[in-house]
Amino acid sequence: MRFSFGCKLWLMSTFNLLIALWSFVALLACIYLFFRAAPYGRHIRDGWGPTISAKVGWVFMESPCVMLMIIYGLIVRDQLMIVHHVFLMIWLTHYIHRTFIYPFYIGMTNHKMPLSIAITAFFFNIGNVSVQAFGIFYFVQYPTEWIQSTPFLIGMFLFIAGMFINIKSDYSIAALKKEKGPGYHLPDTFLHKYVSSPNYFGEIIEWVGWAVLTWSISGAVFLAWTIANLFPRAIANHRWYRDKFKDYPKNRKALIPGLL
Repeated sequence: MRFSFGCKLWLMSTFNLLIALWSFVALLACIYLFFRAAPYGRHIRDGWGPTISAKVGWVFMESPCVMLMIIYGLIVRDQLMIVHHVFLMIWLTHYIHRTFIYPFYIGMTNHKMPLSIAITAFFFNIGNVSVQAFGIFYFVQYPTEWIQSTPFLIGMFLFIAGMFINIKSDYSIAALKKEKGPGYHLPDTFLHKYVSSPNYFGEIIEWVGWAVLTWSISGAVFLAWTIANLFPRAIANHRWYRDKFKDYPKNRKALIPGLL
């Protein structure tokens, strides 16, 4: 896909405008989610229309993160640099697991989710994947030496550490369900000893790593969206745990060990 200089300049200007709007919407979403938790999982409630299988809904809403990103890569496959291929593999490592493995292994307690939530998340992921693809794969060139640079190495370490925390935390909950049966239980292993939502803590660290290793505005905006979504939900989860379990540890934080 070749663009003239004038066309590329127009695309860059349009992209920067979209980045600004996308960031503003993230701020609005964050404010809203502090008052009303998204109605899925433990926070599911009536009034959001018809429901579908939570597993089907999860695969549907996360699928653009795999399928669309691969399509974007194939469109410009002859122009992608080695570093772009590395970025693509990092991205797909997270989202292939998140889309096709996680929902079937975790054993979702609530087997339904509102169709409206699945559709909203589906279109959000289309937008986010587009921002990442255009901002990182189309508009930025990275020298091969970038994978030896300090930002890449630090970002890669954070991404791997965050993904480990995220998956380990989720699978600890799955193991607890297998041990004690369906439903919600009080976890007390791994980072659950310190925070109510260590999976969110790990995911935020992942996308901090992504923003650093790509050193891009697109990565930074995705990090902002991740925090806008997961920070209010971690607070809501913490409140839910305290209400449901009267013996919930008082020193356990919501999201960040020892701090918040």
